[in-house]
Formats: sequence, structure tokens, C-alpha cells
Amino acid sequence: MIFSGKASKYDLSSLKIRVTGGAPMPADFIPVFEQKLGVRIYEGYGLTEASPVSSLNRFDAVAKPGSIGTPLPGIDIKIVDDTGRELPRNETGEVIVRGDNVMQGYYKDKAATNAVIKDGWLYTGDLGRMDDENYIFLTGLKKRMIITSGFNVYPQEVETVLNLHPGVRESRVSGKKDLMRGEVVKAEVVLKYEHCPDDKEIIRYCKIYLSNYKVPREVEFVQTIPD
Repeated sequence: MIFSGKASKYDLSSLKIRVTGGAPMPADFIPVFEQKLGVRIYEGYGLTEASPVSSLNRFDAVAKPGSIGTPLPGIDIKIVDDTGRELPRNETGEVIVRGDNVMQGYYKDKAATNAVIKDGWLYTGDLGRMDDENYIFLTGLKKRMIITSGFNVYPQEVETVLNLHPGVRESRVSGKKDLMRGEVVKAEVVLKYEHCPDDKEIIRYCKIYLSNYKVPREVEFVQTIPD
């Protein structure tokens, strides 16, 4: 609505607050949205394994552009290094969460549960830093995951489908920055010598087996995929 220039056509007087999440909103966009909508935008953070909100910029406090806010009451959040040691403020590490909102585990998957829950803490796989006022800023992903329009895409799932195509010898999937979606799915593909499908055929093939948000938006044909 904002980018199409049609916001002025709607009566938004009943809109009091707006919360955004799923993927970080570019900090430069926030004042543009607020001016168009006439309300403050509050960024938050959460994940399915944490039921699902863990932090938020508070309605009665300063909202820092680019921050996902501070931990909600009853929830602890720390930034740790690869050994699980808590890092000093403003240093980047993995975001971990503890609280009654954290899941007990993945259904009938003890190995997956043990990989993300350690000593009661949920290891999110997100990288971030916390400032001296407990505001958290996400900086990236530790695990190889793509977040597109708020949906999680695991590259291995998409690569498995791509590699089943009779013309594909090898593939690698990654996230490409996108202003509207945060990231979109991009595939690098090595073709078998006897086949020459184009990018449209590869995309059509993926649509048969994958949800639309998981389908690559861009396909690049390469000679080799580095380790």
C-alpha cells in the first residue's frame, strides 16, 4: 500500500499502532512508514520455538530504529559465543532465549531438540548484539537459513528438489537481499553436459514440489560450486 502510493485512499484513523516482525525492516524505511501511516512502528522478534514473541520495542519507551527491542517480561535473552559464554555488551554473537515461552522440544525428534535447547536455553541460530540498555540488534544468521517475507526456508530442502531435476548435476541455494521480502531464494545450478534447461524450466520444476515462497526467484547457471 505504501510503495504503490495508494495509502491516501484509505481511512487509517482507527490504526493506533503497527508491529512488524518476521524479518528486520530496513531502518531507513521506518520513518517513511510512520509518516505515511501516522502511527509509530514497533519492531519485535520471535520464532516458532518460542511461542513466538521474545522481544519488542515498548510502547512506553524509546524505540531504536533497527532494534528488535528488549526482552519481554519473564524472558531472558543473552548473546553468546560458540562455547556458550555470554559476550560483553555490543559484541556480536548468537542470540539465545530462556523462558516459559520456549518449547519443550520438537515432536519425536530428540536429536533436533538437543541441538537447539541446551541447559534450558534456546539457541536461535540468529546473530546479534545487545547494547547497554538491553536493546537487541540482529546482524545475521549463524545457521544457513533464508527468511523471505517472514517465512523460513532451509536451503537443503530446496537443493534436494533441484538435484532431482534430470538436467541438474549440483546446486547451491542462498538468500539474496530484497527490499520488499527481506531475502529471496537464489539458486546456483551446475547442469549436466547433456541437458540445457533454462531458468524458467528449473523454476517450473521447483513449483511442483515446493511451496511458492521456497521456489527460487533467481537461477544462476555456473560451472562449479566452490566448497
